[in-house]
Amino acid sequence: VLGLLVWTLIAGTEYFLYPAFGWVMFVAVFYWVLTVFFLIIYMTMTYTRIPQVPWTMVGLCFNGSAFVLYLIAAIVDASSVTKDLANHNYNSWAASSFFAFLVTSCYAGNTYFSFISWRSRTLQ
Repeated sequence: VLGLLVWTLIAGTEYFLYPAFGWVMFVAVFYWVLTVFFLIIYMTMTYTRIPQVPWTMVGLCFNGSAFVLYLIAAIVDASSVTKDLANHNYNSWAASSFFAFLVTSCYAGNTYFSFISWRSRTLQ
C-alpha cells in the first residue's frame, strides 16, 4: 500500500519533466509489481509446488535489492523536491518522499527477517 502511494503521488504530477522522478517512478512501480507477484505466490502457496527454487534466498535477494534501490530512490526523491511558488507539485512530491522512506524502512525490516530465515535454513 505504501509503495502504491509513492508512485501514485508522483504519477499525478508532471514527473516526466524531471529525470529524477522518472527513476523514482521506475523503482516504485517495478518493486510494487514484484511485491504483488510474490504476495500472490505466497498466498496461493505456489512456492510449495516449486521446491527447486530456494525461496528463502529469493526473498533475501528481492528484499535486499528493494531496500537498496528504494533507499537510493527515496534520497533522490527527497533531494529533488523544491518549493517553487510556480510549482503546484510540491505537496505530492514531498508526500511521495515521506512514503518512499517508509517503504524503505519496511523493506529494510523485511530484509532483516529474510536474512534470519535464510541463515536458519543454512545452519540446519
